[in-house]
Amino acid sequence: MTAPVPDRPHLYREGAPDSPVLLMLHGTGGNEHDFAAFAESLDPSAAVLAPRGQVQENGMLRWFRRFAEGQFDVDDVVRRSGELAGFIAEARAAYGLGDRRLIAVGFSNGANIALATTLLHPGSLDRTIAFSGMNPLPDRELDTDLSGSRVLVLNGDSDPFAPLASAQRVVASLAEHGAEVDHVVRAGGHGIDESDLRAALSWLAAG
Repeated sequence: MTAPVPDRPHLYREGAPDSPVLLMLHGTGGNEHDFAAFAESLDPSAAVLAPRGQVQENGMLRWFRRFAEGQFDVDDVVRRSGELAGFIAEARAAYGLGDRRLIAVGFSNGANIALATTLLHPGSLDRTIAFSGMNPLPDRELDTDLSGSRVLVLNGDSDPFAPLASAQRVVASLAEHGAEVDHVVRAGGHGIDESDLRAALSWLAAG
């Protein structure tokens, strides 16, 4: 019997059967449709799984609550990352994804939930690409083993929304817990520019 499709709003595109699955995680104010289009730039043959963030802030979709800019509700980060891990498991069963490689690709708030899920539920994700993300779990003790996890973190050196110092802290945390992590820092601020895309393509090509 086929497993039921997850009831969280999401977009799914099957892609080539031997291709990876790109889990596309939008930023604040985005949705599952607009960021899913970016998957074409990374791997046009890949399957695309793009869920919708379940938190609203002034009418904008997000992945978890925050108290102010850069001040996260860490308990909610933990809860929502668990929900995302559950969604991934349901989607694997519903769409028959089996052991296909699943790569989280997140931007901004989407990068933060991708990093949190990597740190807390490493078995849910095979690879993670975080564009303009920062440390989603400040001052939270972790006991997960990230051996086998590969993570690419990309930041601008003058990003007011994802300060470089915070990004460096999450990179250090990932490495301390056993992940293979690459950190690419470019000149500029928040966003995804051509150099970020080139770095992501090169990282994906390396396996």
